[in-house]
Amino acid sequence: MTSVIFLGTPDFAVPILEGLIDQNYNVVAVMTQPDRKVGRKQKVAASPVKQAAVAHDIPVLQPEKLSGSPELAKAIALAPDLIVTAAYGQFLPTKFLQAAQIAAVNVHGSLLPKYRGGAPIQYSIINGDTETGVTIIEMVKKMDAGDMFAQAKLPITRQDDTGTVFAKLSLLGRDLLLATLPKIIDNTATRTPQDPEKVTFAPTITKEQEHLNIHLPAQALDQWVRALRPDVGGYVYMNGQRTKLWAVTPLAEKTDLPAGSVVERSKHQLVVAAGDQTTFQIDELQPAGKGKQHIADYLNGPGRDLTVGQQVITDEAK
Repeated sequence: MTSVIFLGTPDFAVPILEGLIDQNYNVVAVMTQPDRKVGRKQKVAASPVKQAAVAHDIPVLQPEKLSGSPELAKAIALAPDLIVTAAYGQFLPTKFLQAAQIAAVNVHGSLLPKYRGGAPIQYSIINGDTETGVTIIEMVKKMDAGDMFAQAKLPITRQDDTGTVFAKLSLLGRDLLLATLPKIIDNTATRTPQDPEKVTFAPTITKEQEHLNIHLPAQALDQWVRALRPDVGGYVYMNGQRTKLWAVTPLAEKTDLPAGSVVERSKHQLVVAAGDQTTFQIDELQPAGKGKQHIADYLNGPGRDLTVGQQVITDEAK
């Protein structure tokens, strides 16, 4: 039975791990990030991958920093046939990659060489791409730079956000990995080097990028909202208060009002100016310290006094 050390952390990686188990690969250890505080109450929680590994009685390793750790020594000593990673979240030392007797492979959520890095799905939405995909690559020291074994594509729709694309790519990645591993094991897999002239990067989204730029055209603003949904949420300063925008709809209507101004307002609709004379309606939002609200509830409460022409969104808090 082919032995595997699996490395992953978020929900994206869980179906991939479970696919390996279901196909009778011998997962001898799972490596994931340490338990973290999550949510508004900051409760310590195990990663989704750890929870899945524990459910299958697989030993779990959780180094804060992999390089030089006792966990790294344990993993190397296992001398697995395969090392498989999917959204683990740390760089892997070369001596660990070399511990794989057959290969060390990664399930990457983009059509490489496009979007190397930690946020490929987010950037595919931010940039308005109509498709994304997964790539199975050989792991090398340089980030996401190894030869490609296989790729599969997935369309991105207007209804998609990072959460929905993650979920679909997770299953696509699982199926592609399971179809590709037998070829890697028997050395019949085709290796395709990445074209260095086509390389682009998708670095992890920063806290500063979570502040939505109201001066962007409405379509681009919507792409940012969907890219930051569902886990983070992009925010603006609205009506003097930090407010997350969870859903917006770009509109065809144009306006001469400055970005952030109220263009239309009714009991159930709030239309706001964005950049380049474009407009959008806010569908769902969340004022600081409150739960998510449909726009009608907001207009019946904190936004009851908003009027056409008013600067409702500002660059900074008032």
